Amino acid sequence: MLLFWILFNLFVLAMLALDLGVFNRRAHTVRFREALVWSGMWVALAAAFGVIVFFWHGRAASLEFATGYLIELSLSIDNLFVFLVIFRYFRVPAALQHRVLFWGILGALITRGIFILAGVSLIQRFHWLIYVFGALLVYSGIKLLQESDKEVNPEKNPVLRLFRKWMPVTDDYVAEKFWVRQPGLYATPLVIVLLVVETTDIVFAVDSIPAVLAITLNAFIVYTSNVFAILGLRSMYFAVSGMMEWFEYLHYGLSVVLILIGAKMLVSHYVQVPTAVALGTVAGVIAVSVVASLVWPRKA
Repeated sequence: MLLFWILFNLFVLAMLALDLGVFNRRAHTVRFREALVWSGMWVALAAAFGVIVFFWHGRAASLEFATGYLIELSLSIDNLFVFLVIFRYFRVPAALQHRVLFWGILGALITRGIFILAGVSLIQRFHWLIYVFGALLVYSGIKLLQESDKEVNPEKNPVLRLFRKWMPVTDDYVAEKFWVRQPGLYATPLVIVLLVVETTDIVFAVDSIPAVLAITLNAFIVYTSNVFAILGLRSMYFAVSGMMEWFEYLHYGLSVVLILIGAKMLVSHYVQVPTAVALGTVAGVIAVSVVASLVWPRKA
């Protein structure tokens, strides 16, 4: 199994190097068509990996991967709203947004890996924690259900406050640089934006990782489904950033998903919900919320 972990992470690093070192070596504004192609490629790679899992570990494992991937992808789409607000708040130039998301996603891969391994280990050692995670998801779902708009106030971010106390920051962006000397070492606003994105993703992980742990405790399946969803998040942001306002009811669907997955964890000792049923339910709820957003848009 260790070999598969190594090979998969080498594949991820190779794809990231290809992305930043070849296709996006120069900062540029990512157009809709380019973002759509990259999004399709990541979805296709995830589907291909699901086929590999099917022949490697069988139908059950492949369904667990597909369900985990769909949950992560759905929650990631909702998170794009928050990233859009962050970029607008800091007035990040369109040409620099890709670079911020690239390094933000790289950091997210590291933190998600740590959270997943810790979560699986804790649940296997202290099984009662599954009920804690389940209650957390139900609470998060109810809280999300009550939200009408995504409000983000980066100035209240404690990491950002602490950073500004000991590190001077330039007044404006300096090309695509994160750090400059003038004459001492200064951080540019890109570092601030990256810190906000990273700390926000940690908050997202509190909901998303327990949701996948409700489907399977196979750390490799949980990790790979997370990684594929996160890797496609960057290109998906540019593909749908112009259509964010269309999905007005998406957060209601996501709240229902979190509540249902949390309930699945709470009753896991008494009722075993088949993975295929969980996959169909998640897909159905998300599809209904998206269709409702398109068919019955709210008036401004």
